[in-house]
Parts: sequence; structure tokens; C-alpha cells
Amino acid sequence: VVKYQDSWNIIRLEDCSSSGNGESYQEQLSRLEGDKESLVLQVSVLTDQVDVQGEKIRDLENSLGEYQHKLNSTEDRLQQELLNRSSLESQKLGLMEEVPGLKLKQGNMEEKHINRKYIYLLAVCVCPTGITEKIKDTTNSDLSSVSSGVDSGQQSPVLQENVKNSSIRKLWGKMKRPGVLSDDIEPIQFKRGGFRATAGPRLIRAPDSGRSSRAHTSFSKWTTEQVCGWLEDIGLGQYVSLARQWVDSGQTLLSATPRDLEKEICIKHPLHRKKLQLALRAFSNKTMEKSSELDHIWVTHWLDDIGLPQYKDQFYESKVDGRMLQYLTVNDLLFLKVTSQLHHLSIKCAIHVLHVNKFNPNCLRRRPGDENKTSPSEVVQWSNHRVMEWLRSVDLAEYAPNLRGSGVHGGLIILEPRFHSETLAMLLNIPPQKTLLRRHLTTNFNTLVGPQAQQEKQEFANASGHTPLTTTAKVRPKKLGFTHFRQLRKLRMDESADYICPMDTWNPPAMSGTPKRRYGSFRGILARDSDRLEQVGSKN
Repeated sequence: VVKYQDSWNIIRLEDCSSSGNGESYQEQLSRLEGDKESLVLQVSVLTDQVDVQGEKIRDLENSLGEYQHKLNSTEDRLQQELLNRSSLESQKLGLMEEVPGLKLKQGNMEEKHINRKYIYLLAVCVCPTGITEKIKDTTNSDLSSVSSGVDSGQQSPVLQENVKNSSIRKLWGKMKRPGVLSDDIEPIQFKRGGFRATAGPRLIRAPDSGRSSRAHTSFSKWTTEQVCGWLEDIGLGQYVSLARQWVDSGQTLLSATPRDLEKEICIKHPLHRKKLQLALRAFSNKTMEKSSELDHIWVTHWLDDIGLPQYKDQFYESKVDGRMLQYLTVNDLLFLKVTSQLHHLSIKCAIHVLHVNKFNPNCLRRRPGDENKTSPSEVVQWSNHRVMEWLRSVDLAEYAPNLRGSGVHGGLIILEPRFHSETLAMLLNIPPQKTLLRRHLTTNFNTLVGPQAQQEKQEFANASGHTPLTTTAKVRPKKLGFTHFRQLRKLRMDESADYICPMDTWNPPAMSGTPKRRYGSFRGILARDSDRLEQVGSKN
């Protein structure tokens, strides 16, 4: 019985535990079903959100494609505008190059017109009416042929001058003596009265009549006419009329002060006054510099060679000659409207090249040679046109016209330590995204300048405080206070000047070494001068 009772208790306990587990399973099942419904709801909500975000992403992709298309079209238009701008600048520079030639033609035409009047007046004073009409017709026919040649652009100024002189010689050949003409005109009977042949004005002044007499006489003993002729020879003929009234001899100009020159001859142009002072100082010191042989016409052609033809009018009006190039200051260049720092450095390097070559007028090389046998000593003498020919030889012909008016020449490339291939790429308007083209330019540029100049440029670029050379940096004049003006009055002209190319940088004995090191000592000097010019200029 006890055993049966124990088994019955065990069976009851098992039934109770099974009934308890059944209830917990129901609760868990109901709870899991509730969780399942909530998860299904969350999945449906998240699915709707994913659909909405997908639509937004598709809209953004469409907008991105439209903006990318607009950006590409804008870049194409920008590139086209840059090309149009470069072509317009090239056309502008070409027109500016033609202006001096047109001015010379205008001056020749005015001179021919004046000579025509002189010939007619002389014929009126000497000949009767009928003969005068015949001479007038002959003169008109000669001058009309000359003017037609000038208009058509087929005759040079030298040929026009020869034609003018031949017409004058033809007229004088017909007139053997007053009242008697050549074979085609019958001689007339001599009559008293009337005008003498010498009563009219002189046709022309013999160009060498005054120079031969001035060469053997000291300047202080020159007469008034000799001084006036000398003023015309150096390009200051507009002051001859007042100088004839004031100057008694050459000593008058030697003892004159800048204030006297401005007051008596009305030389208010600062560079005209500086040119006259430099010439007078050369006479007083009795030293004739090689640069004095280069006149202001040569300087205008020199500006073409170094790639700065846009300043030809300013230099021509200021009568800047070879002697003045040695003594040009920063303020002088600013007065000549040269404000770009790159153009200042271009003129400075070009003057350095002239110094080394002893102001040889033909030192710059314009014609291309063997591109495979170039050395830095030859590249430093390249003109702007020669650099453009080099660009064409390295397959960059489409960018070569962009160097017009940039001031890039061989002296700037070799002697300026801050001029790198990146600077040349900016001047050529090569886009930064064309990396292969820029790498090609850098390779050829390094080959051109040589390893020594490349190393010096790199050392200067790695120096502390280095500022890269930009194409938009401007040079501004120094601001002087009241005390500085008081000090400037006590200084002479050569003491107060901040020369663009200092005179002490040219040391001929240092240049007498090997030809390969002919320009080697200039780079350190140019580096110091670049820092000096950078201090004068403003950072852009």
C-alpha cells in the first residue's frame, strides 16, 4: 500500500508539472506572435522609407547629371573665351606694333609736304609763271608717286627718302643759275629786280655739317647753332627754339641746374631732363660710354626683341636711349607705365645681357638654330621670337602666340631664379588639368636651362621666405615722408636712384673667365635684386 501511494503521488506531481509547463508555453507563444506582428509592421514601415529614399536618390542623380552637363558646357565656354581673349590680345599687340610705323609714315608725309611747299616757293622766287607751273607739275607727279607707294605699303621709308631727294636733285639739276633752266626749258632773258634766290628758306640742313665741327671742339666752346644741332641729333628737337634764345655756348648747359633747364627751356618731362643731364655729365667727365651709341629708335626695336612691344610708344615719347637704360630706376619704369613685376624683371635681365655683351646692338639672337646643340650661354641671348620658335620645336606651337607681350626672353629664363616651368605654363595659358602637357613642358624646360641653372632655381625655391613669381604681381612706388624729401634734395642724381639694374652688378673682370660661366655670377645678384624689387612691390 505504501508503495502504491508513493507511485500515485509521483504521477500527480508529473501531471501538475505538465499542466504548469503547458501554461508557460501558451504565454510564450502569444508573446512571440505579438513580437512577430510588431516586426512585420516595422518591416513594412522601413520598406516604405527605403522606397522614399530611393526616389530621392534617383532625383539627386538626375540633378547631378544636369549640373555636370552644365559644368562641362561652362568649362567649354570658358576655354573658348580664353582662346578668344588670347587671339584678341595678339591682334591688339599686332596693331600696337604697327602704330610706330604709321607714325613714321605720317612724319615722312608731313616732311614731304613741307619740302613741296619749299620747292614751290623757291620756284616762285626764281622762275616766271609758266615755268613755275611746269615745275609744280613735275614736283606734284614725283610726290604723288611717293605718296601712292606709302599708301600701298610697297615702299620702305629709305626708298621714299631716296625718291624725295631725287626729285629735289632733279629740280636743282634743271636750274643751272637764276633765270636759266635745263635743255627742256628755253632760257629766258635776264631781268633786274624781283627776288634773289637766297631770299627763300633753306631746303634742308646738311646732316654732317655740324658733327664734323663739333667732333674737334670741346662742348663748353660749342656755339648756339652747334648746341641746337646736337639737341636735334639726340631727339630733343622740340626744345631747340627756346634753347636758341637762352644758350650762348655749351658752357651754359654744363653749368645749368635741373631747375634752370625746366625754367629756361621748359623741359618739364622728367625723362627728357634726365636724358639731357646724363649726356651733359658724359661731356663733363669726358667719358664716352658704348651705350651712348644706341639711340631711342634702337630701344623701340629692343623692346620688340624682349617681348614688350606694348611699351614702345611710352619709351619713344620719353626718348629713352641706350645710355638711359643703364640708369633706369623703378620710378622711371612706373612713369613709363610699366607696373608688372614680371616686366620689371624682364627689363632688368635684358639690361644685364646688354652689359655683358658691352651694349652690342646685335647681341640678341632672333633666328632659330640647331635645337639639339643649345647651351645656357646661348639661350640667355634668345629674343622673345626665338623662345616662341623653341616652343614650336617642342610641339607647343598652339601656345606660342601667348608669349607676345609677356616679356619672356632667354635672359629672363636663365638669369631669373624664380622663373620656373610653372611660370611659363601660366604665361602660356596651359590649363592646370592638362598634367601631361605641363609635364612635357617641364621636361623640355629643364633640358633647356641645364642642370646648373635648374639646381640653383631649386635651391632658391627651397630657401626660407621664398615667394613664388606670379604673373599678376604689381610694383608700387615707395611712400616717402616729409623728412625723406628733405634728404632727397641734398642727394645727387646717382645717389638717390634705385636703379632697376644697379651699376655695381656688372663686373667685367669677373666675366672674363670661361664662356660657360659667362653669366654664372649674375644669378646671385639677380636673386638679391628680386628680393629688393619684391620689397618695393606689393604681394598679390
